[in-house]
This record gives sequence, structure tokens and C-alpha cells, in this order.
Amino acid sequence: MAEHLFALTDDSFPDFRADDVLVKPASEAWEKAEYFALRRRVFSEEQQLLHQDKDEHDFQAIPIVALACQCGMPNAVVGAVRIYQSQPGLWYGGRLSVAADYRRHSMIGTALINEAVSRARDIGCERFLATVQQSNEDYFQRLHWRTLEHIELHGQPHAVMQVELQHYPFMPREISLLPLRARRHG
Repeated sequence: MAEHLFALTDDSFPDFRADDVLVKPASEAWEKAEYFALRRRVFSEEQQLLHQDKDEHDFQAIPIVALACQCGMPNAVVGAVRIYQSQPGLWYGGRLSVAADYRRHSMIGTALINEAVSRARDIGCERFLATVQQSNEDYFQRLHWRTLEHIELHGQPHAVMQVELQHYPFMPREISLLPLRARRHG
């Protein structure tokens, strides 16, 4: 009888990536901790754009997270964005980030932007702005944003953009992205 040998290597199986993702304001301590860890990975380590990711706006910001879920239970933060009010009616969004393994997967960035703008609208936003890396300008324009001006920030080209509030929300909020993704790609 012949024996069969199988070799399993680190690249035998792709890394697990949850298909079920939920976007909501961060409420649990672990969600907030992973929210800051993801931002640090993206802006300080990957992009080397910011030496220190946290700033004075974090004291008043509402952190919004995309949570990867297994068996219906959230277990990892895979996306993040923050919103804050700078003066009555004027809100800003920023630090939009998605974990490397989840980029271009399940509409996470789109759902984070939808929740950020919609949440601000719910609590009195009359004008919503963001400073966006210029490489993402077209993406935001497809989501009903218009460019106000181009600037250089941290040595990189950026666009100051304003959302067209009347278009938000443009997708369901605080639900699993799995059925939305299935409908989109079905």
C-alpha cells in the first residue's frame, strides 16, 4: 500500500476573512482600542503619514467601526472613521481606514462613510467636510462629495471636500453588509 505525504505550508490556506461585517459607532472598550490600533497601523506604520495618529479632535470625536463577525458575533475591527463637530452645525470626518486584508471587500469604506455622514446628520449636521488624500478624491466624488480645494498636508496632496447631505443615507445602516454585498455581486 502506498503512503501519501502531504506538506502543509504557511501559504497552503489563505488567511481567514469574515464575510459578515457590521458598521456602527464604537461602544465597547475593545472596539475603541482596536479602532485606535487600526488607525495607527494605517496612518503611522503603512502610510507613514503621521508620526502620532491621535490628536485633539479625538477627545470629542465619535468613533465609528466596521466589525468583522463570526457566527454573528463581532470579533475584530476591520474599518474605522471618526466624526466631530467643530462648531454648531459644522462636522468633519476623518481618519477613514480599512484593514489591509479587507480593502476592496464588502463595501466597508462606503458603509463607513455612509454611517459617518448619516450619524452627523441625525445629530444636527448642516455642513460636513473632510480632508481626503488626493488618490481617494474620485472615490469620494462617486459618493456625492465635491472638491472645494486642493492642499498639501503632511507632505502629501489632499482635497478638502464637502458632502452633498441630501444624498445621505444612501444605504441601510447598522446592518450586516453580507446581504448587501450578495445583492450587489449576486
